[in-house]
Amino acid sequence: MDNRAEISAFLKSRRDKITPEQAGLPVYGQRRVAGLRRNEVATLAGVSVEYYTRLERGNLSGVSDSVLDALAQALRLDDTERTHLYDLARAANTTPSRVRRRTARSAVRPSVQRIVDGMPGMPAFVKNHRFDILVANPLGRALFSEMYADPVCGANTVRFVFLSPAARRFYVDWERIAKGAVGALRIEAGKNPYDRELSNLIGELSTRSDAFRVMWGAHDVHVFHEGTKRLRHPVVGELELDFESMNLPDGSGLVVALYNAAPGSAAEDALKLLASWSATAEAADVQAAETDSGN
Repeated sequence: MDNRAEISAFLKSRRDKITPEQAGLPVYGQRRVAGLRRNEVATLAGVSVEYYTRLERGNLSGVSDSVLDALAQALRLDDTERTHLYDLARAANTTPSRVRRRTARSAVRPSVQRIVDGMPGMPAFVKNHRFDILVANPLGRALFSEMYADPVCGANTVRFVFLSPAARRFYVDWERIAKGAVGALRIEAGKNPYDRELSNLIGELSTRSDAFRVMWGAHDVHVFHEGTKRLRHPVVGELELDFESMNLPDGSGLVVALYNAAPGSAAEDALKLLASWSATAEAADVQAAETDSGN
């Protein structure tokens, strides 16, 4: 991924979103742009027009934290956008040869696997920064059964959102989920601009999904930590679940994601029914495998 192009497009997209009125600037005559001009951003950030032009062309080499802070304030970046700007600057000042290469599938420690397996009443899984689900407990696999059943997805949640027809049925608020997934993927791209597999995933989605391509072009960013999702499962119907995402503190980039239902809710009953269905299906698979091996 071209870090300079990403920086340039991100800064320009944020500049285009702010009107002079919002920035407290006077407006004279007719304007050709809806957002701020480069010289206006430069004034707000306290830098020269020439220096800001260099930044918006994608050159963040050697930029100081104070300039980044001033730029973030001038562009009215929220916390997520500000962090993304810092990630882009960090990547711009790191050569590819010094980037710590991550394996295609980071190993999940046995202790983490036991944590996931030790919560049978909650769908739980571990994913990497490319949104591949590396391990999941039985209830997690049952909840995302349509993703696992679709060979196109490859147990990747972003592929599922954009490339599987089942996703638009599964996610009741599909557009919100899709925009959030794109924003989260862009965050990871900013942190890992030299990750070839991540770049390939973005290229694949851009080629195969018009919706992804349009959302990706907006340059919005998003972070998933917690929230609520409304899902429509083919077996147990519609259910509303809270989710929590926790980054492992070992620097692996792996995230443990948990879904849970409010006590006494219809969703809690649906999860219990889903667990029963999963156990029955698993027992049937084991019996079938034993029968096949006996022949």
